[in-house]
Amino acid sequence: MKWFQTVTLSLSVMLAAGCASTTDNTQWFYPPMAVPLQASMQQEVQIARLSQLLLRSNLSDELRAKMLYERGSYYDSVGLRDLARLDYSQSLQINPAQPDLYNLLGVYYTQIGEFDAAYEAFDSTLDLDPSNSYAVRNRAIALYYGDRIDLALEDIQAHYNEDPKDPFRALWLYWIELEKDPLMARQQLLDLYQDRDGQWGWVLVALTLGEVSEEQTFKAIFAGTRDNTVLAQRLTEAYFYLGKRYQHQGDYADAISMYKLAISFNVFEYVEHRYAFLELSRIFNQIKADQLAKSE
Repeated sequence: MKWFQTVTLSLSVMLAAGCASTTDNTQWFYPPMAVPLQASMQQEVQIARLSQLLLRSNLSDELRAKMLYERGSYYDSVGLRDLARLDYSQSLQINPAQPDLYNLLGVYYTQIGEFDAAYEAFDSTLDLDPSNSYAVRNRAIALYYGDRIDLALEDIQAHYNEDPKDPFRALWLYWIELEKDPLMARQQLLDLYQDRDGQWGWVLVALTLGEVSEEQTFKAIFAGTRDNTVLAQRLTEAYFYLGKRYQHQGDYADAISMYKLAISFNVFEYVEHRYAFLELSRIFNQIKADQLAKSE
C-alpha cells in the first residue's frame, strides 16, 4: 500500500509539474490526485466494539448516550452518515443536553437540503452553548443554501469577526456577500488577501480571486506536503472552491467535474466534501429549471 501511495504521489507531482498549460487559463489533461482515504482498522474495530457493548442491557443512560455519540462519530468518519444520524438521534433522546450533537445533525440536514431541520438543530446548539462558533458558521451556511441571505450574512459576519485572519472564514463571508453585492464582496476579499498571513487557506482565496492560476495552486499543494492524508484534504478543499468559482461563472460542466473530484478523496469529515453533494444538486436543479423555462 505504501508503494502504491508513493507511486500515485509521484505521478501527481509529475502531473502538477508537466501536464498542464502554463497560461493563466490552465486546463489540466489529468487532474492532480491523491489516494482516496480508506477506513482504518482502528475505526472498524471501534465500530464493532461499540456495537457489541451497546447490546448490553445493564448500561446506564449516561453511558449509552455517550457510546451512541461515539459510534455515530465513527460512522460519520467513514461516510456512513445515515447510520451516524440514527445514533446521534438516539443519543439525544436519552440526553438532550448535547450541543455538539445538534451541530452535527444540523450539518447533516443541510447536506440533504432539509434546511428548516438544520436551522432548528443549530438553534438548539446555540441555546445550549451560545459560544459555539462552529454552529454559528454552519447555521450561516445553511441559511445561505436556504436562500436566506440577510440572516446568513449576520451569522457569517459574526463568525468572521472572531478571527479575521482565518482564510476559510473570509471565503465563506465572500461567497455569502457575493449574493448581495458582488463588487463589494470581491474588493473586500482582495483587501483581506493583501493583508494575509502564511496560512495554507490563503492559496484558496487567491485561486478564488484569480490571483494565482490553477497550475500554481496545485504546485503549491504538492510543494507543501507529501503526506497522502493532508494531500487528500487539501485537494478536497481546492476542488470544492474551484467548483464554486466555476459555478459562479456559469461554467456548470467544469463545476460538476470539480465537485466530483472534491468528493472522490473520501474526506468525509470536511464540510467541503459534504457540501459538494449539495452543490451538485443545486446545479442539476438549475439546469432542469433552465430547460423547463426554455420549453415553455
